Amino acid sequence: MLILGFDSSAVAGSCALCEINGEKTALISESFVNTKLTHSQTLLPMAENMLKSVGININEVNLIAVTVGPGSFTGIRIGAAAAKGLAYALNIPCAGVSTLHSLAYNCLGTDGVVCAVMDARCNQFYNALFSVKGSAVTRITPDRAISAEELNSELIGNYGGDKITLVGDGAELAHKILKGVKAESAPVNTRLQRASSVCLAAPEYKQISARELLPVYLRLPQAERERMAKTGKNNSA
Repeated sequence: MLILGFDSSAVAGSCALCEINGEKTALISESFVNTKLTHSQTLLPMAENMLKSVGININEVNLIAVTVGPGSFTGIRIGAAAAKGLAYALNIPCAGVSTLHSLAYNCLGTDGVVCAVMDARCNQFYNALFSVKGSAVTRITPDRAISAEELNSELIGNYGGDKITLVGDGAELAHKILKGVKAESAPVNTRLQRASSVCLAAPEYKQISARELLPVYLRLPQAERERMAKTGKNNSA
């Protein structure tokens, strides 16, 4: 099965092509950019050039995998729209992958607790914990928006003496904030979201139609939160 994967959940964006058949897994190609260009400018041209460079026609792809959240609201929508458009045009299924789950796949080959963290602003992280042993990734917590203090307390209470690997665009910030735990950021080449990890995680997800693929937000968009706060103030006045 040829899987075309996308990630545009944060500033970095990437696409990858993997072949996965049972226990056989091959990363054929991957393109990655970490610039301030918008994903609408880079994502599809990057995929087109990547496929052309390896001589594979888009019609040979069997599945489109994409991170559907959590992450940047705009980035997630761009990735989902690209995946939906391609899957619909090619009449093939999609897989909507958790951004945090895909990040845990960056740490394959390690042994310990992986703490996937994305900066959600307002002193919060998008976070989930995973156990990684060799090629096995096991989820410990659901995806959630959690305060830095709550995450620190949970890690101290449950994993105070364990090695914890921080991965995600919030890893450096979390490393500065977390105290009392043996937490280290993943190396720079595996720290950020990558489409190859989206492809690796995709077989664990249900294959769905382009119509069924939807973003997954853990919080309301900022504009909506501000509107509700303003409405609440007006109602109480």
